[in-house]
Amino acid sequence: MVLRSAVICVAVLLSTATTLLAAAPAHAAGGVNDASCRPSADHPNPVVFLHGLGANKDEDLNLLQADVAAQGYCTYSLTYGAGAYGPFVGGVGDIARSAVQIKAFVQDVLARTGAAKVDLVGHSEGGFQTLYVTKTQGISDRIDKVVAIAPPTHGTTFAGLYRLGMTLGADELAGQVLTAFGCIACTQLVTDGSAVRTLTSGPIAQPGVTYTIIQSRYDELVTPTETSFVREPGVTNTYVQDVCPYDPVGHIGEAYDTNVWHLVKNALDPADATTFACSVGSPG
Repeated sequence: MVLRSAVICVAVLLSTATTLLAAAPAHAAGGVNDASCRPSADHPNPVVFLHGLGANKDEDLNLLQADVAAQGYCTYSLTYGAGAYGPFVGGVGDIARSAVQIKAFVQDVLARTGAAKVDLVGHSEGGFQTLYVTKTQGISDRIDKVVAIAPPTHGTTFAGLYRLGMTLGADELAGQVLTAFGCIACTQLVTDGSAVRTLTSGPIAQPGVTYTIIQSRYDELVTPTETSFVREPGVTNTYVQDVCPYDPVGHIGEAYDTNVWHLVKNALDPADATTFACSVGSPG
């Protein structure tokens, strides 16, 4: 199970990211979950960040959110899909119910800011939700850009464990155990899981929405890594290593990897996309 409470062993990377944030040049004021923030002419779309499975709004994508806000964006995040593990462990609930929560949050952000559209950025299950919400919740006309980091779009084998379970005939038992222990989403994101079937039934990409999917060749949890990509018109699929070939970053590390951050910011503002010096992310 890909719980965020599993070790985030990226102390050096976090230190590097914090240093980069402190050294970032000044931009027009943005905001992090700031109700008074109003989008600027340069960045008219508020950006909604969606955390991964087992995380919450204050971890996983919090540093990336702060970095994007420092560029002048109004940014927002929520903890969705909390359940049996308490209010600070999100993403474990039913995918469809979480999508309804996210839709309501997006609508609130639009109403609060007066913006015409939002951009969505998500990691892992949050990346899956950027695609799922846009397709299933009837609000694609209010979404401009989707940036999904390591989403299990077509289902994941969870490092081959699910495939092994199928071979051993234990996949149904594993699903019952995960559901009983409060991780309904875990059973829905595996290969041929119910949420995956909903997302991949027919086209994923919606008209008028620009999609960017970012994945690492060394992602050890969303496997095979190709499962993240959407091979449809209007979608840009990028491996981190296509840009930074020596970055060994893994699944959890992708949320904190400054190479990924640059790719996200370029996707949010392609007209002002910049080149950048590659760093080395955490392989875990």
